[in-house]
Amino acid sequence: RKTGKAPTLKNQGTLGTCWAVAASSVLESRLLPQESVVFSADHISTQNSYATGQDKGGAYMISTAYLTAWQGPVTEEMDPYGDGETPEGLLPVRHVQEVQMVTDRDFMTIKNLIYTYGAVQSSMYMDLGGERTRSPFYNREYASYYYDGKEQINHDIVILGWDDDYPAENFTRMPSRNGAFICQNSWGATFGENGVFYVSYYDTNIGDQAVSYAGIEDADNYDTIYQSDLCGWVGQVGYNKDKIHAANIYEAKEDEQIESAGFYALGKNTSYQLYMVTDYRNTASLASRVEVARGELEDAGYYTIPFDRPYSVKEGDKFAIVVVLSTPGMDHPMAIEYPADALSQHADISDGEGYISNNGLDWESVEETAGGNLCLKAYGKKVEED
Repeated sequence: RKTGKAPTLKNQGTLGTCWAVAASSVLESRLLPQESVVFSADHISTQNSYATGQDKGGAYMISTAYLTAWQGPVTEEMDPYGDGETPEGLLPVRHVQEVQMVTDRDFMTIKNLIYTYGAVQSSMYMDLGGERTRSPFYNREYASYYYDGKEQINHDIVILGWDDDYPAENFTRMPSRNGAFICQNSWGATFGENGVFYVSYYDTNIGDQAVSYAGIEDADNYDTIYQSDLCGWVGQVGYNKDKIHAANIYEAKEDEQIESAGFYALGKNTSYQLYMVTDYRNTASLASRVEVARGELEDAGYYTIPFDRPYSVKEGDKFAIVVVLSTPGMDHPMAIEYPADALSQHADISDGEGYISNNGLDWESVEETAGGNLCLKAYGKKVEED
């Protein structure tokens, strides 16, 4: 807060939009203090590809899909909160190209993300329904919360910072040691200390699912996004081993240069090799792929990887993006979207052409074998005419 990276305090009111409010706040914190932009939680909660509404709740995987699909973000001024309306045709004012995810209460990574990028979105369990509700886990005097039960997450908040020496005595139920995250809620200024409260490190759920929208770029960074996974990471595919080959086929919308590709790393220390096929005809064409990038990703998340150089494609021609992923300890290391449940029921698998392979030689349709689309995007820029 002292560095000017704390986002605008918001109040979700009676709507189930804590997750969208938290996402918009983390986006704001990422740009602060250099840029002060208030993003629309209303748009995040209503203009995603999931079967959810503002009264049903959501999760950070929905906001991640919305942002990486360039469905947003838009500003609060463009789509004000809680008015029941969203203007048509709104275009994103930024492009999110990288989302880093934390699981298993990896507090060191969370602290590093806060220090490097700004606030982090986290899920937790809260039995509070608002600032007037009392709870045996919440100390109103110290604005501190500590839950040590077994209930599942039901609320998203924003982690602004931490205090390793925050006294255990300040909680109504004393944890085993000192230490707390400093968090901002979505219930306005009357909750906690002007909307801010402390959550013990030993809370059952804090930090178990956390996210940083780390890579936010200007909306003119690319001209085109090629994608077939508007719901993002719903499930995963693989061959019961930590390595998979995957390829998405796209038709060039105009004469363009394909400059990068985006995909999910599903776990820590994921290594990748990216390839390009500029003249795709059939799966046999994938044998002529050319390597364009390789590397390793330390944490799970969504990443955009630039190619070693732009690769030209002609309007109407098909091209292929191929990725080889290896994620230690993961049997199914490739993310897909598919209609898995009531939330993701609108996932459209008719708009993709993707293939997976155990060895990089024999390919099978992921739409036919897994009933889903690969989460593998491509980004292009128009060829400038002389």
